[in-house]
Amino acid sequence: MPLRTALIGLSSSATTSWASGAHLPGLLTPQGRSVLPIKALLNSSVDAAKRAIGVYNLSPDTKAYGSPEDLANDPDIDLVICNTRVDAHFQTILPSIKKGKDVYVEWPVAGNMKDIDVLVEEAEKSGSRVAVGIQRRWAPQALKLRELLKGGNGKLGKVLSSDVRAFGGTNDREIIPTGLKYFAERDVGGNLITISNAHLLDTILSVLGELSPSTTHTALQLQRPNVRVRDPATKNIVGTVRSNVPDLLSLHGTIASSSATLTYLFRRGQPFPGTPVLVWTINCEFGEIRLVSPSTLSFGASPNDEPITIHIHWFENDKVEEIEWQWGEAEQQLPIPARTVFRSLMAFGEGKDSSEGWVDIKDAQKRAHQIEGWLQEWEKTRV
Repeated sequence: MPLRTALIGLSSSATTSWASGAHLPGLLTPQGRSVLPIKALLNSSVDAAKRAIGVYNLSPDTKAYGSPEDLANDPDIDLVICNTRVDAHFQTILPSIKKGKDVYVEWPVAGNMKDIDVLVEEAEKSGSRVAVGIQRRWAPQALKLRELLKGGNGKLGKVLSSDVRAFGGTNDREIIPTGLKYFAERDVGGNLITISNAHLLDTILSVLGELSPSTTHTALQLQRPNVRVRDPATKNIVGTVRSNVPDLLSLHGTIASSSATLTYLFRRGQPFPGTPVLVWTINCEFGEIRLVSPSTLSFGASPNDEPITIHIHWFENDKVEEIEWQWGEAEQQLPIPARTVFRSLMAFGEGKDSSEGWVDIKDAQKRAHQIEGWLQEWEKTRV
């Protein structure tokens, strides 16, 4: 049965937003319309919602809301999809969760752990199904790696160790655009450690298995606290902010299911010229996998990104084999940023189990607690 859907945060004045670029294209396909038909928008005001309905040529009978409570009280809405800035997630989805509606909220779940825990508690009370947009677990590259490893029983044998070197989070190591100024403010909850790093690390752990907490050691560092702010329109520097968010995370730990060692480095900004932004190796008994992403950490978020490659070095014959991966037929018809989102939305809308394409809020809560714990440890030792 279709889930009558409301979008939160589809702005008429931000046509390059995640809502319009990653969610809307899939929802407007024939499959999207049949599974998750858009019946309402919630924006900062009713007028703002009405403007967005017109800008995106949605059906004239699409309802316009300016209040989360009014949307939650609409009996003709089954699912709400939240794409606001992270510090607005809690207030916009809590009423719908309390009413027992299905909810799909982008990652991070909320701006702080207290709010995340409240959302989980309220979902348990109401029976609300809540999915969280950690959709890169279902990127074709991650699916291919899980297929190759096959729980340690495949041709590669047991996983022995893995190494990750990643650079990015923002395009520049010490400049951010005006729209991402809040990345320097830890209290907002959305920053390069909780977003770019978290998405990447979650994808890696979805392939390798979870870390054993007792073996995990992290070192975080704020290397460049003074961050310049640039206006994307004029290209001019319009100010400087003092950041209280780390720009480097180094991690060393053991994967609980395999006893493999994971070494992980994430650093904000550009890598050394000519160096890929992501190199991930998985060393196994009989061969080693290497994934290389020259220009993106997000497993394909832009048509301008260079292709991601996967190779295996087979130890027995010293040969290197290129491993092909591909998007599904339906996903290939969509803009690249919309593809993994579409996969997760359809799995959720079709009522599949969370292991088949979407991430449950309790699972996301664990990841949020993990990363928040590392940040709190860093703050204790910060001079």
